[in-house]
Amino acid sequence: MDELQDVQLTEIKPLLNDKNAARNFQDFDCQEHDIETAFGVVHVTMRGTPKGNRPVILTYHDIGLNHKSCFNAFFNFEDMQEITHHFAVCHVDAPGQQEGAPPFPSGYQYPSMDELAEMLPAVLTHLNLKSFIGIGLGAGAYVLSRCALSHPDLVEGLVLINVDPCAKGWIDWAASKFSGWTTNIVDIVLAHHFGHEELQANLDLIQTYRLHIAQDINQDNLQLFLTSYNSRKDLEIERPVVGVNEMTAKTLKCPALLVVGDNSPAVEAVVECNSRLDPTKTTLLKMADCGGLPQVVQVRHTLALPWHLRAEEPFVLLALKPLSLFPQPGKLTEAFKYFVQGMGYMPAASMTRLMRSRSHSSSSVGSGESSRSRSHASTHGEGSAGTPEGLDLQAAPQTMEVSC
Repeated sequence: MDELQDVQLTEIKPLLNDKNAARNFQDFDCQEHDIETAFGVVHVTMRGTPKGNRPVILTYHDIGLNHKSCFNAFFNFEDMQEITHHFAVCHVDAPGQQEGAPPFPSGYQYPSMDELAEMLPAVLTHLNLKSFIGIGLGAGAYVLSRCALSHPDLVEGLVLINVDPCAKGWIDWAASKFSGWTTNIVDIVLAHHFGHEELQANLDLIQTYRLHIAQDINQDNLQLFLTSYNSRKDLEIERPVVGVNEMTAKTLKCPALLVVGDNSPAVEAVVECNSRLDPTKTTLLKMADCGGLPQVVQVRHTLALPWHLRAEEPFVLLALKPLSLFPQPGKLTEAFKYFVQGMGYMPAASMTRLMRSRSHSSSSVGSGESSRSRSHASTHGEGSAGTPEGLDLQAAPQTMEVSC
């Protein structure tokens, strides 16, 4: 029998765990502002100094989160530093959702989603900012979309994660009312963020966010924000068709990058949003083996054969190895970098993750690997320099599926 070979097993550390979750939620070199608007006070955190006439990156979080738990791990991710070197970042917390927020007085009327969007122009004016590139998750993606529809001159681009352009139907409303009577708000919010598979399999991540939602967010304030989101109106956007309604269609005027994980509860909503937007300005990024929070690294494990053994070998050696490493921050950072480069705000940079994903895809198609273990990107037309194989994130309609 041949001599046995050594197998190296590399430890993969998730971005969020008991030891480093607090650090990844932490702010660094930031200035906080409480800004008065026509619809109430909004808490804003500025990171960095605005660069000349460049837009800032403005973030808006989802229900059950604030800017720290939603975006700080992403912006503290090493590869994001290349981007934040070129842009200041403006984190907006929905009223009453920031860390340590006091409860609202009895009878307080929480702003509607439309009114939350109307707070953003006042934020820009107060901070002397001219425009922004928005990154929003869930409810935050809806707010940024509504702002872009009402104030297209203020929004230069949008990255919309798990966006739902539709109003809540009466069946959904009844179901949420019933679940609200039988389930606590923490479980409702978790089900909003994570699919059933992820809730069952990704216990460490779920526990991290369960504790955050229950302990760090004022529960009464959260209920008001949730009710506001569930009462949202349809965005009433429609895809412009040449020769039919291209001059009258209500749609986003800026470039948009739609992002969703293939295990996210929001897949159908994001696909619906993509069908309503201008295909010449919209890219759909569907991330394979990814859950409800694409900006968070997650780890799952399974038993797998490390190599093929000859038939005469008297034993089979099993090794514990990652099934899916979920490096979503790296993939999302890469896509965001090309998105911003396409707008002319960053120099072309060498390709890393997405190029490797596409190269792996080309080789794996011929090898008969399953679609779950490879990534592929379908593009139309030639792209600009600095993107993978001419990939242009603003090119005509395309869907990019990235496996981790």
